Amino acid sequence: MRLSRLAPAKVNLYLHVGRVQADGFHPISSLMAFADIGDKLSIAAADHLSFEVTGPFAQALEGESAADNLVVKAARALLQEVRGPTPPVRLILDKVLPVAAGLGGGSSDAGAALKLMRDAMGLSVSDETLSQIAASLGADGAACFAAAPCVAEGRGERLSPPPLFPPLDAVLVNPGAACPTGAVYRAYDAAPSGDEHAPDLPPRLDDAQEAAAFLSYCRNDLEAPAIRMVPEVGAALDLLRGEPETLLARMSGSGATCFALCESDIEAEGLAERLRRFEPGWWIKRCRLGGPWD
Repeated sequence: MRLSRLAPAKVNLYLHVGRVQADGFHPISSLMAFADIGDKLSIAAADHLSFEVTGPFAQALEGESAADNLVVKAARALLQEVRGPTPPVRLILDKVLPVAAGLGGGSSDAGAALKLMRDAMGLSVSDETLSQIAASLGADGAACFAAAPCVAEGRGERLSPPPLFPPLDAVLVNPGAACPTGAVYRAYDAAPSGDEHAPDLPPRLDDAQEAAAFLSYCRNDLEAPAIRMVPEVGAALDLLRGEPETLLARMSGSGATCFALCESDIEAEGLAERLRRFEPGWWIKRCRLGGPWD
């Protein structure tokens, strides 16, 4: 047995954030899409439940114990839902997305693990139960389990259908600086500048031009505090916004990854190639945003 599944990168096309509540959480409204690139999770037979990380960003997780990894937490929570014995497996994460990057990597990895284990092991567990497990692991959990465009509200657990839109060609750029979510939210709390309310959503966005036009009325409220903490985020956005192929550039999540929407794959590929020449040390990927990509 050796099966694998994509854990797609999550991109917040907008992220409106309200003031911190008495329970310590921030109300949000976010239009999320998923890229056709991401980490890859594989499963194989083993003597006992085990976990391994490979790939270009594996080293970034070296300081994290296996028990703290969301893939391991998801696996253990799933096995607790199953009655009777289950075959031991080994989960192998090919970590190709940057860590602390605003791409929902850990949550997406956990969502992929839940689906992969259920299918590979033949477990009788519903999508609803798996979604609940995913939601218990973090604010992006439910959305990353669905791995399809959605509007997330509340703490991120309240999902509703998005406007219909075609796959959007984009370029993802990470300048190589981590933006830990907790630190960015604390910086936001020091000078809150937004609220969770978003413009009324249109029923559909017919193309990239319409999507960019609508999104121009939205924002990412964590962008300014992230730039104050990590100036490289501002440098990435300035670079993207100065390029002719860019219809709209914005930071995703709590950063440090930024994205540029382009009119077509030709423009996105040209932009990505030029950016790699400008900044060879940055992580730069052309992708399509939408989903699901199963």
